[in-house]
Amino acid sequence: MSRSERLLNLLQVLRRHRRPVSGMALAAETGVSIRTLYRDIASLQAQGAAIVGEPGVGYVMKPGFMLPPLMFGSEELDALVLGMRMVADCGDRPLAQGALSTLAKIAAVLPPELRRELDESALLLGAGRRPVAHGIVPDLLRAAIRAQQKLRITYRDPSGVESQRVVWPFALVYFDQNRVLMCWCELRDGFRNFRSDRISEAELLEVRYPRNKQSLLREWRRLEHVPGHSILPETDSGPR
Repeated sequence: MSRSERLLNLLQVLRRHRRPVSGMALAAETGVSIRTLYRDIASLQAQGAAIVGEPGVGYVMKPGFMLPPLMFGSEELDALVLGMRMVADCGDRPLAQGALSTLAKIAAVLPPELRRELDESALLLGAGRRPVAHGIVPDLLRAAIRAQQKLRITYRDPSGVESQRVVWPFALVYFDQNRVLMCWCELRDGFRNFRSDRISEAELLEVRYPRNKQSLLREWRRLEHVPGHSILPETDSGPR
């Protein structure tokens, strides 16, 4: 294990503990000697890690400390590069710009050897991808999910029948050629999914829905495993 990977591992271990942990326990968990552990903690503290404590008392990392990009391993950098390139290629304009901006920020703070590895990444996307169609601006859907606010939408089903809905959006699923908005639908009194390219109009209502998006997603996942209950990629039609 390289030194950078060892330091990254120690940070991850510290993040899992909310109370001070003895140096001996940390050394055992990370598989290093106590002397190496003390040296690694001192190195992380010198780099700005908010680790407090001392030998004989224990160590803890203050809440809110963010893992610095310079601690990324090679596989993590590969995952970031490929993921950001996919978003830049397949996402709408705001997401694509966000992906490119993220890569630039990471590159700016990487040490030289990792910067070269990022710049020379050989993970590329295949040609022939078709642009995704959108009926409305997708960042409106993401804003509704973040704010946990109701949406009033006009939706056209596969038969071309339009209906008006008030929905509680809690997730947006990215397929290769379309996007699916996952919601609780007030009209149907249940979970429904709507392809974004079939939503012709959407209005963000100034009212939060009565449940949080995490609980809706948990319930949806529970129902997903019920035999005969399938709600992706699309499970709605016109008024009945």
